[in-house]
Amino acid sequence: MALIDKWIYYIFDEVSSTNDVIKQYCSKSGKYIAVYAKKQTAGRGRRGRNWESPRGNLFFSMAFEYELQRAGELAFACSLSLLQAVKKIAPYADIKLKWPNDVLLNNAKMSGILLEKGAEKYMIVGVGVNVAASPKIENAVYDITSLADADIKIKPQELLHLFMESFSQNLSLLQANGFAVLREKWLENAKNLGKEIIVRQNGTKEKGIFKGIDENAALLMETPAGVKKILAGDVFFEEINKKDE
Repeated sequence: MALIDKWIYYIFDEVSSTNDVIKQYCSKSGKYIAVYAKKQTAGRGRRGRNWESPRGNLFFSMAFEYELQRAGELAFACSLSLLQAVKKIAPYADIKLKWPNDVLLNNAKMSGILLEKGAEKYMIVGVGVNVAASPKIENAVYDITSLADADIKIKPQELLHLFMESFSQNLSLLQANGFAVLREKWLENAKNLGKEIIVRQNGTKEKGIFKGIDENAALLMETPAGVKKILAGDVFFEEINKKDE
């Protein structure tokens, strides 16, 4: 049976957070679980940032067994799958990937991805996509956009279906071949590969050339002191990110 046919879906009108709700379904081994909600009242992103979740946008979480030490790979599989899903309906859209897990539409953030540890061997992947509206994000460090802002029209559940098709293929690729093949696919769609980026971490900023990502999904940045491996931080592009100034 193909992975796309193994998912068990739970659909809600409104929840606090799909990541929180899905945890109650992570009790049986070997399951592929997805929770979708039309609205979240307490959505969250990386580092505890609030994720505003009005109706008309897409909110869902997935849970499945995966090696904890390889969990970072899932963010890349997820962002790549979302790019592929949007390209199916808008092949000429200006959409790029930004390390570690952002999808940029017309140089602005259109989605959020949050990885969390579930029960036993389960990993939880939460996804929020601005489909119909660009909500105000608390303390946003990037410009925010939506598919509607780019005149891309699709219903949330239709986008979810397209995403699950791509993600199932990419997850199968990871499970069978490891990160190497998916890493190359991600880099083909990366913003500013081979160009200057700014990395902000722990209150400091550093410029360098974006050289790629390594086998452990660390960002590789060339600096006057040599190539550095960045394990965590926020990436900015000087030509579009004025908030980093």
